[in-house]
Amino acid sequence: MSIKTLDNISETHWTEVITPTNAVFDLKLRDVWKYRDLLFLLVRRDFVSIYKQTILGPIWFFLQPLFTTLTFVIVFGQIAHISTDGMPQVLFYMTGVTLWNYFSDCLNKTSTVFRDNASIFGKVYFPRLVMPLSIVISNLIKFGIQFLLLIGFWVYYLITTDTIHPNIYILLIPLIVILMAAQGLGWGMIISSMTTKYRDLVFLLTFGIQLLMYATPVIYPLSSISGDYRVFIEYNPLTPLLEIFRYALLGSGAFSWTLLVYSMVSSLIVVALGAIVFTKVEKSFMDTV
Repeated sequence: MSIKTLDNISETHWTEVITPTNAVFDLKLRDVWKYRDLLFLLVRRDFVSIYKQTILGPIWFFLQPLFTTLTFVIVFGQIAHISTDGMPQVLFYMTGVTLWNYFSDCLNKTSTVFRDNASIFGKVYFPRLVMPLSIVISNLIKFGIQFLLLIGFWVYYLITTDTIHPNIYILLIPLIVILMAAQGLGWGMIISSMTTKYRDLVFLLTFGIQLLMYATPVIYPLSSISGDYRVFIEYNPLTPLLEIFRYALLGSGAFSWTLLVYSMVSSLIVVALGAIVFTKVEKSFMDTV
């Protein structure tokens, strides 16, 4: 039996060396790229496991926005008679529902990353940022499927009516989706970092997202809001994204380069702050989660 001496151990070549870092902006993005295969595996896992062992399976991707849109049409369109700026109610609500669902799904699932994956984080090393990124990407696939459903209705109304007027700003839709993902990812990482110590935030989150939806023009156009409340809704960083999304597809809504730049800056700040806080908390969260 051979015994390794200290000299032999010091000459060992390790494939991975984990060292503590104190740099605020050390987000280990190079490590995230090295673990991109794991990222894709997690995306596949999230996408496949959502409706596994269900009867309808992926059909639920279509049924959820359809049922929500139908509910909004009946409650807010037919009963409450909330204006849709002359747009077909189905298209007006479906555009809002499709984009909002992507944001809320990213925020909801990212905000519980530490709690939901504590058993994995405590056993094996990999860049923790991989987890929230996989959630955003898997939800992007879901958004793409629901966006195809929206495009189907959009094409129908475009052919059969003259009420919608798409324009060149439709090219901004990928940017709008990225900014929505950044908002959901950033706030989700911030909340996830806080829930390692304050579990109450998990219970408040669902209620908070519902309130935020009513503070964002998902079920009403910004043009219908006047008075002192308009400024609060207008400077909600999600408002310009929804308004531009509708304006690009339907020709209804308010387009402002100033508010778009405001949303871009806000999204960059939120996602950067979220990544910094997330990276800092990951070093010690196992002691509190």
